[in-house]
Amino acid sequence: MIFETIVTSMNDQGEVHVAPFGIQRLGETVIISPYKPSLTLSNIIATQRAVLSLCDDVRVFAGALTNRQAWSLLPAEQLLGYRLADCLAHEELTLLRVEKDAVRPRLHMQLQHRVLHQPFAGFNRAQAAVIELAVLVSRLTRLPKDKVQSERQYLQIAIDKTAGERELQAWAWLTDKIDNHYAAQDGSNLA
Repeated sequence: MIFETIVTSMNDQGEVHVAPFGIQRLGETVIISPYKPSLTLSNIIATQRAVLSLCDDVRVFAGALTNRQAWSLLPAEQLLGYRLADCLAHEELTLLRVEKDAVRPRLHMQLQHRVLHQPFAGFNRAQAAVIELAVLVSRLTRLPKDKVQSERQYLQIAIDKTAGERELQAWAWLTDKIDNHYAAQDGSNLA
């Protein structure tokens, strides 16, 4: 099972990187599998730590993929790092081991500290649709255009029926990213 989260990592100079990541859990171990190259990958290898934030504001996922900062950060409690200020919970992790792979190494992270900040209000279909579209946006260069467009069209149904203001804003950011990506592609094909 894969859980969609936000991972914050830092480089050796203390610069923070915020990225959406699907993670897996094996007991108290979290597995993060970033594609190469990845700032998250290089930061975790360099510092041996990361912070996982669990949030229901899908603008954070969309913002990280579209260069729109839709979040504030607070210092982690026990490890040097940062968490989302507006999150349901956060987990502070240290690197146990790296399972090498040419495309997607698996970083096995040990839970060091967990804090629950606010209750989970429940599932919303529009939030799930935004997360699905965010995954597609993160793979625009790997997926065929017709697949992305047909999935987008299907996901639009949940947006139309159940979205609130946050979900509508996140959806607009992601659809702009898709439209701009394909417009640039079509423009380069004409040149």
